[in-house]
Amino acid sequence: MASVNKSYLDLVDACDSFPYSDASDPNPYAQFYAFYLPSDPRPHGFLLPATVAAMPWTDEFTVDHDLKTITLNGSQDLSTIAFTHLIDTALSCNTFKLLHGEHSEPYPIIGARGIPVSLERYAAPLFGLVSRGAHLTVYTYARGGGDGEGEKEMKIWVPRRSKHLFTYPNCLDTTVAGGVTAGEGPGECVVREAGEEASLDEGFVRSNAKSVGVLSYISHRDAPGDSEKGLFSPELIYCFDLEVAPDVVCKQCDDEVKEFYLMGVQEVKDALRRGEFKTNSACVMIDFFIRHGLLTAEEEKDYAEIVARLHRRLPFPTSPDQ
Repeated sequence: MASVNKSYLDLVDACDSFPYSDASDPNPYAQFYAFYLPSDPRPHGFLLPATVAAMPWTDEFTVDHDLKTITLNGSQDLSTIAFTHLIDTALSCNTFKLLHGEHSEPYPIIGARGIPVSLERYAAPLFGLVSRGAHLTVYTYARGGGDGEGEKEMKIWVPRRSKHLFTYPNCLDTTVAGGVTAGEGPGECVVREAGEEASLDEGFVRSNAKSVGVLSYISHRDAPGDSEKGLFSPELIYCFDLEVAPDVVCKQCDDEVKEFYLMGVQEVKDALRRGEFKTNSACVMIDFFIRHGLLTAEEEKDYAEIVARLHRRLPFPTSPDQ
């Protein structure tokens, strides 16, 4: 049964769950191994010691236990191939349950300089790399009166995830959401996912979806397996809004969505407080409420803290120029 009466800050805590530095722990990153690309002094990820111990490292990687570093050897133009060799080995050995025992789409290392570097999406959390997602919130205004003449009320299209999904089965979600793959921008991701998940017209989404910002957080992610507890998972979520006419209907187009609901604002707020939403989708919805004036400092005592925590500075480069 879903938890009852979660605060908005509770929901943010569940997503941005990695501890901040304080007097008792001035360097919460000290436990990790830092991951480096060839000829680049900037770390791009953090690995748990248990992950380092379990990983079937190939000769393309150097593990230094004294410095607690993992370095990809050779030249950067071979880095994607090196990742492919390593992940193929991990899959063949069935080392990590997080990999689902199957291949996935490529994710970029977004701070990589020069030649792009990518690895499989499922593997990114094992290396503590910055992942990117794009979320589209679709909403409309419908008249509330039974005769069609009442005051307009905002309604939001909310899907329920299918029960067979590996993560967050049966949870409520953002209208449309997906991972931004290698060679793809967030806007293109939203257009693609809108057709695949909600049966929305590509041209309409491309012309009318509005880019409204980006959320950033670091989760302390748990996955099945002893080497996959407390993974360091930084993420960027690019947010988009799409207002549609009342006669536009979102409907499932693949097996990732069980069904769609057209929910009023209070219905969504109640579902958030019951803990029904996927963790990061709850944050996207909170951000939507803030931007649309549906959640204000007057009504929410933790307003400033919530806004700050939705935009956490990440410890890795998020562009090649950083």
